[in-house]
Amino acid sequence: MTSHLEEKLRQDIDRIRGKITEMSALAEEALANCLRALEGKDRQSAYVVILRDQYIDELEKQIDRLCLEFLVRQQPAAQNLRFAYAAIKINLELERVGDYAESIARQSLKLMPLDIPLPLDKLRAIAGLSIPMLHDAIQAFVNQDAELARKTIATEDAVDGLKRQLNGELVRLFQTQQIPFEALNPLLMISRRFERVSDQARNICMEVLYMCTGEYAKHAGTDLFRILFVDQHNSCRSQMAEAIANSLGLDRFIFASAGLEPRPVDAGTIAFMREKGLDVSRMVPKAVSQVPHLDHFQVIVTLDPEARRAFPTKPRKVVFLDWSIADPSALAGEAARAAYEQTYQFLTEHLRDLTGALAGKAKP
Repeated sequence: MTSHLEEKLRQDIDRIRGKITEMSALAEEALANCLRALEGKDRQSAYVVILRDQYIDELEKQIDRLCLEFLVRQQPAAQNLRFAYAAIKINLELERVGDYAESIARQSLKLMPLDIPLPLDKLRAIAGLSIPMLHDAIQAFVNQDAELARKTIATEDAVDGLKRQLNGELVRLFQTQQIPFEALNPLLMISRRFERVSDQARNICMEVLYMCTGEYAKHAGTDLFRILFVDQHNSCRSQMAEAIANSLGLDRFIFASAGLEPRPVDAGTIAFMREKGLDVSRMVPKAVSQVPHLDHFQVIVTLDPEARRAFPTKPRKVVFLDWSIADPSALAGEAARAAYEQTYQFLTEHLRDLTGALAGKAKP
């Protein structure tokens, strides 16, 4: 026969599980409505997602409160403590999924006035893996099913592969002028957001494994140095920085670039970098929110004072560096040529110093 305290403990746990299940159902419904909005150019479905995101935010607050009350009232230990910790983390992951759904809905609204073919089959394929991953991850949490969590994590590679295929197709459609730049960024954003749902599902599964086993899996990619370059349009300076950094041929480094308001790579930048033996003509400008695994970057380099606007709240464990330099693509003639050369030398010198410091090497 269970005691009153044991019964109260079980009720508290069931209440938290129930709220997380409810929040997950709302997130899954929002993602399904996003797909419906895309398929049918259905503004109403898109607006429903945007307006109902507040319900997911409200549930996040409720679950936070329930978890805090559980910790204070029950003072749990061992597996019950791990349950509370996992619930707090999973609550955050689900709130992010709600944000992704809202973002997809907003990008869908941008696409609706455009008379262009949409790669709906591939988007359906990505969503068809990501949304069930989220569902299974929550079921693994509710049922404390470590085996289901492991199986769900294994699906993530397939989602990543589909996203790479879709992004490659989108770039090809843009380069062959089958879709305009105004459509490229929203479509890349939608692809990325659906893929990020699978990332959040993976994170939830990792919390489930910790809850069930007490062992925390190491996050992939922590042995790499990730550096992000950000400027206004991701059309000149940040693209130059990424290209120069990649040309250094450094192991254990990953470089990326993004902009506040992405525009096509500047023709003058393409020509200048080609003279340096670097091809940036195939680079696809992107917004900060489109950068894969943004939360894994250890260093963010801003090349424009305005670039800090992309990070209103400084992420934890991230080093910000200000390398602000004038945009050479804004000039013309000989002045532009000199500015490009100055920017190139500036970026090269700073990159060598930064990567040398990160790798623990002495300056050559």
